[in-house]
Amino acid sequence: MQSLFNFTPLATMLCIGALLALGPVSWVWLRHRRKTSSQRVYALTLLTLFLCFDLVMFGAFTRLSDAGLGCPDWPGCYGNASPHGAASHIEVAQRAMPTGPVTHEKAWVEMIHRYLATTVGGLILFLTLSAWLRVWTERRSVYRLQGGDPWWPTLTLVWVCIQGAFGALTVTQKLFPAIVTMHLLGGLVLLGLLTVQVVHMTAPRAPRMPDFSPGLSWLLWLCCTLLIIQVALGAWVSTNYAVLACADFPTCQGSWWPQMDFQKGFEVWRELGLTRGGEYIPFAALTAIHYVHRIAAFMVVFALGILAWRLNRLPEWRRPSRWLAALIVLQLGTGISNVVFAWPPAAAILHTGGAGALVVVLTWVLTTSRLQHRHQMFARDEFVGLGQTL
Repeated sequence: MQSLFNFTPLATMLCIGALLALGPVSWVWLRHRRKTSSQRVYALTLLTLFLCFDLVMFGAFTRLSDAGLGCPDWPGCYGNASPHGAASHIEVAQRAMPTGPVTHEKAWVEMIHRYLATTVGGLILFLTLSAWLRVWTERRSVYRLQGGDPWWPTLTLVWVCIQGAFGALTVTQKLFPAIVTMHLLGGLVLLGLLTVQVVHMTAPRAPRMPDFSPGLSWLLWLCCTLLIIQVALGAWVSTNYAVLACADFPTCQGSWWPQMDFQKGFEVWRELGLTRGGEYIPFAALTAIHYVHRIAAFMVVFALGILAWRLNRLPEWRRPSRWLAALIVLQLGTGISNVVFAWPPAAAILHTGGAGALVVVLTWVLTTSRLQHRHQMFARDEFVGLGQTL
């Protein structure tokens, strides 16, 4: 019997991830060899953010292609580091269930997702080691003036390890909805952490921007909170395959308030397709999952629309406001397309990518505004201190 946790290929997988991570590191160092070490680290952090975004989208593709269990063990595939070595096992599983979760194509999709994940993990490890090396070799004050803070990459490294654990549990617990949802949310948190690092590195040379009013700051925090809730609801829709519970728009099943079972729909700790009592989940529960996400979407779009409008009134913040406006349109278009066109893969992947992009943009705006506020407070304190000295 195949063990669910087979750590034999773990060393091989880590070596593959390290070798794959060497590619981006070498490319960045060669491309920016005439620049300072801080500029090279910034370029590598930006590239890691880009690859992490790709990882989130490829994860959506893995889920939509029903390849989440393409290799039913972890971290390898039937105890091997690639589907090539597991070809005989996959052949047996595919012959038994030709349209089942294990096929040669699905195994490769799943393993490519794992290879990309180990690559991102290797890059984050390199960034963390590089940050602490600079702390030990340079004066901490100089390092911080360049936008460095070793604790952000350290926190990111810890989080990517947690994310890897959720990835393992996703497989071994057979796509348990709560775990898959947390795995998706963890990927978006990783995007946010990398975005914070990029903003901190650009802050020393970024132009000064006006501080937000209290009302605008409150609106920004509200939008961030609503986005987190909406992403969690969207992940719950996806992991429970509840997108097709409503096949029309703006109504659902021809009604503005269809029959819904909220209690069974939002039982968090249960197996896929079943209630907590072990019965098949009723269609009304899937309808409730879908419709709550749809109602919340209107609230999020309204709040983000006001935020984009408020930011557009400030000349220095017009670029992120336009990004927000474009992403709102993208999310509306792909969300409606998922319903009326029966969940096409392209629209579903773009919908996940749009959510990730919203996380990046809002994190950028929030972090930048906090750093600007801190700078203005520091400058004000210096001015007051100078006045008292004089």
